[in-house]
Amino acid sequence: MNLKHLLSLCIVFFYLQNANCQQQYNSYEGLTMAGYQGWFNAPDDGADRGWYHYRGRNGFKPGSTNVDFWPDVREYKITYPSPFNFKDGSPAPLYSAYDSSSVNLHFKWMKDYGIDGVFMQRFVGEIANPSGRNHFNTVLASAIHAANSNDRAICIMYDLSGIKDGDEKVIFEDIQALEAQWQLKRREAAKTYLFHNQKPLIAVWGVGFNDNRRYNLQTADRIITHLKEKGYSILLGVPTYWREMGSDTEKDPFLHELIKKSDIIMPWFVGRYNQQSYEGFKGLIKKDMDWCKNHKVAYVPLCYPGFSWTNMTGSNRAFVPRDRGNFLWQQLSFTINAGAKMLYIAMFDEVDEGTAIYKTLHQKDVPLNGDGSFVGIEDDLPNDHYLWLTGQAAALLKANKTVPAKQPNRPKK
Repeated sequence: MNLKHLLSLCIVFFYLQNANCQQQYNSYEGLTMAGYQGWFNAPDDGADRGWYHYRGRNGFKPGSTNVDFWPDVREYKITYPSPFNFKDGSPAPLYSAYDSSSVNLHFKWMKDYGIDGVFMQRFVGEIANPSGRNHFNTVLASAIHAANSNDRAICIMYDLSGIKDGDEKVIFEDIQALEAQWQLKRREAAKTYLFHNQKPLIAVWGVGFNDNRRYNLQTADRIITHLKEKGYSILLGVPTYWREMGSDTEKDPFLHELIKKSDIIMPWFVGRYNQQSYEGFKGLIKKDMDWCKNHKVAYVPLCYPGFSWTNMTGSNRAFVPRDRGNFLWQQLSFTINAGAKMLYIAMFDEVDEGTAIYKTLHQKDVPLNGDGSFVGIEDDLPNDHYLWLTGQAAALLKANKTVPAKQPNRPKK
């Protein structure tokens, strides 16, 4: 084989490999994506943010923490001893998302369990300051490399929580910087970046909520218009009752105009229902899907495994039990069978509100927490059960198969 022939084969191999990524991630349809916070830090990780997002109102110590679930860090390359101890007196370690090895492990899990990828949260209030921008840029860089290595999809999601009208300029400057660094519009450069409707997708979360936010629908309109003019497709994160303009939604018809300008919408359901009350939401979801079909807007349903934020808020009023994965499967089964073409799982790594699907400790193994407590994965389940369950639904969605009402039995190892 001469050099010219070898070079030709290399070019063909590169083209086929790249074409596979293009075909696989040129549309959200058929994909199961999760939200990825990536906001956890440790004092010695180099970010100079301390125990960021682990700490509670009075620092990070027993009785004061922001998280309800405790990550299982046995597979992490780098961990940090925390002020918490296990029942045997040994320190309970944690990970930092600032370490690329942590992000690499998370993307490996996505590949191992068949989860297509994640939306990388970029909190606009965070990236407006140097410390937050440095952290989330570092995490994003690690995620892009890990996504390429593991052939997982990746997409940027701007979370508007906490901003005020006028702060949209932070997004405009940020996306320009990301374009320059990562060439998001060039498929040959951004190999596994998620496209939709022939354009790279950007998610904008937090539009239309009526909880006294300091920005408004006109702020959102400027963001959507700017991003579309820049050549992006838009996923819009909206309230639960966006269609009827119900209890969590601004009573302004302009919201529907913004939705019609977007390519995909994703209503926020976390904490809105539990296993018993979900039955009453099925009609709402079906009507939402019909509205979107009639107005040529794609609809992605949100499914979540459970909810708990007792340590963060001091209240357990919104606690939603997981019921050994049955609650999550109930949502996955209904939405896929109702005709959903794509899924959003909230969330991959959200232990603050107890929605994480990644590996966390069992209830019997969680650290001591002073007068408080932690919620653990059910003791009779493998610690990867929610990753596995999500992957099972992802496979059925891809195969366009009917999903049984009961979650599948897991083969014994």
